[in-house]
Amino acid sequence: MKTAFSLRPWAMGLTLLILAAILVACATSPTGRTQLKLFSSSEVAQMGTAAYAEMKQREPILERGPLVDYVQCVARPMTRAVGGEWRVTVFDDDQVNAFALPGNNIGIYRGLLRVAENQHQLAAVVGHEIAHVTADHGNERISTAFATQAGLELASAVAGGTPTGNQVMAALGLGAQVGVLLPFGRAQETEADIIGLQLMADAGFDPRQAIDLWKNMNEAAGGGRPPDFLSTHPGPSARMRVLNEHMADAMERRERAHAAGRVPDCLMPDQSNRR
Repeated sequence: MKTAFSLRPWAMGLTLLILAAILVACATSPTGRTQLKLFSSSEVAQMGTAAYAEMKQREPILERGPLVDYVQCVARPMTRAVGGEWRVTVFDDDQVNAFALPGNNIGIYRGLLRVAENQHQLAAVVGHEIAHVTADHGNERISTAFATQAGLELASAVAGGTPTGNQVMAALGLGAQVGVLLPFGRAQETEADIIGLQLMADAGFDPRQAIDLWKNMNEAAGGGRPPDFLSTHPGPSARMRVLNEHMADAMERRERAHAAGRVPDCLMPDQSNRR
């Protein structure tokens, strides 16, 4: 008896093609986690740099001044350590946020500097964002979304648009979002926390301040977070637990940095007169 979901020959061929592409594109992250990367690094870097330039055109930025000097002072020892040309921009906005885009592009919002209370806490943020780039998380996120969409379109063609098929597609859509895309986001965030902790310690910043940063972030959020299983970011308590698990190694890294003369001294400017 034939069913609405019997796999047609062309669909079987497309399925095998998708699976083959995914298997070939598997890579390993700096912490040993398996990654899916379907695009070349240069392609993803071009996309990230183009998006970054567009954001800088669309949103107000601080081109110079004490805040910019301070952010650059904190970022410089870490970007120098990982190598390459980096663009770190301070966006003139009160939101408590930061981001990283492929192509060595980092954005820090002015509002974050009210929560990251000193150079060490800001270094935790900058290190986290650098880690997103160096671990190629942008490529991974784009590749996962692309593969998920291709799989859903294939399932839609196989289902044939029947009422039952539409119900299956609705379930698949939810399953893909909760089961694939969001967990990938959480895994990347945790990985960036770990790598960022190492980067800030290697530059001589105090890794213990990363814990205090997340306490401040939790207070700033006011408890308005969705449940962890529906969030791309781990909860503050989960983040602090992971950071504590890697703190002994980070403190040893910091001691070695100080012994080598890497002792950062970036003075946070007074922001009391800013809006």
